[in-house]
Amino acid sequence: MLAGPYTTMVLADLGAEVVKIEQPKTGDITRNLLKDDPKYSLDGIGAYHLTLGRNKKSVELDLKSEDGSKLFKELVSVADVVVDNFSQGVTKRLGIDHQSLKKVNPKIITCSISGFGDTEVNRPAYDNLIQGYAGAMSITGTDKENPVKSGIPIADLGAGLYAVIGILSAIHSREKNDLGEHVDISMLDTQVSLLTYMATMHFLSGENPEPIGNQHMNHVPFNSYKTSDGFIQIGVVAEDFWPSLIEALDLRQLDTEENKVRSGRLKNRENIDQAVQEVFITNTTEYWLKILQEHRVPCGPINTLSETFQDADLLKRNMIVEVLQDSGASVKMPGNPVKISNHDEEFRRSPKLGEHTSEIFKDWLNKDISVDQN
Repeated sequence: MLAGPYTTMVLADLGAEVVKIEQPKTGDITRNLLKDDPKYSLDGIGAYHLTLGRNKKSVELDLKSEDGSKLFKELVSVADVVVDNFSQGVTKRLGIDHQSLKKVNPKIITCSISGFGDTEVNRPAYDNLIQGYAGAMSITGTDKENPVKSGIPIADLGAGLYAVIGILSAIHSREKNDLGEHVDISMLDTQVSLLTYMATMHFLSGENPEPIGNQHMNHVPFNSYKTSDGFIQIGVVAEDFWPSLIEALDLRQLDTEENKVRSGRLKNRENIDQAVQEVFITNTTEYWLKILQEHRVPCGPINTLSETFQDADLLKRNMIVEVLQDSGASVKMPGNPVKISNHDEEFRRSPKLGEHTSEIFKDWLNKDISVDQN
C-alpha cells in the first residue's frame, strides 16, 4: 500500500516515466484514503495520493481479465521495469511474475515488494506488524513494558528505498549482460538490515537490548531535555565536548576526574542528566542553542513539523515544494532529497484514475485504445 508507491514516487522524482496500472473504477487503495477528510485533502484528493502519485501517469487495466492481461504484457514488451507491491503469490496467480514476463521481454527487470519475500510462508504484512517482527519495536520507547513503533512508517519506507537501490543496481547490471533480473524485496529483511550494529551486539552478547528512550548506550550526556518553552537535545560523543559542555552550562559540580572519561559518565548518567535538566529548564530552547553552539557542543531542537518546515537550509534546497492542481490550488509536500547536478526537478500533480490510458498505449505501442475498452 505504501512501499511500492513510495518506490515509484522516488523513481518518478528522479526522472523515470512511471505508469501506475490501476483497477478500473476503483483504482489504487491510496486514492480513497483521507479523500473525504476536510483537514487532510484538497479537491477531494487525500494526502496519500496527492503525495505518492505525483509525477506519475495512470492507466486503467483489469489484470484479472484476459484482455487486460494481454494489454499489460504488450506494455511490458517495451518497458524497462515492472514494480509490484502485491501480497505473496499474487503475481503468479495473475501470470505476471518474472518468469512469465521475461518470456515477453527478456530484458525486463521486475521488482516485487512484500512483507516476507518470496518464501513459502504467507503472513499479513503491514508496517507496524513488520516493525514488531523485526524487533525494532522492542528497542524503541522508554521501557521494555511499553514497546513503541516508529513515528514514521519506517518498514514501508525502508523497503521502498531498498527497492529503488535494487532496481537501479539491476539496470546497471543489465547494461553489462543485456539480461533482465528479478529484485525480491522483503520488508522484514530491510528492517533487520537497519538493525546494523545492534544486531551484531546481540549476537556477540546473547542479550536482548532494551529501549532507552533518547539516551545512548555509549555516550553521556546524550539525551533530550525540557527547556522553558520546548525541548533540546545534546550529544557528547567525543571527549573534548565534555569540558565545553561544563563551561557552557556552568556545571562545575560535575567537573570531576571520574566524569572526564566516558566510563565515568556512564556510571554517573542519572546524576549528570538530572543536573543538565535543571539548567535547561531555566531558559528557552533558542537561548541554550546559541550558547551551546558558541561552545561547539553538538545540540539541536526537537521541532514540530511547522518548525521544521521553516528551516532555512531545507527551504533553499527546494525540499518544500508546491504542486499545482487542476483547480488552480496548490499543495505543499516534501521535495526530492536526491540532488544531482544537471538534473532539473519537476513536480506534477497526481494523475486522475485512467487519465493517461490512451496516451500511453499510443506513445508506447502506437495503439489506439479508449478507456472503456479496459
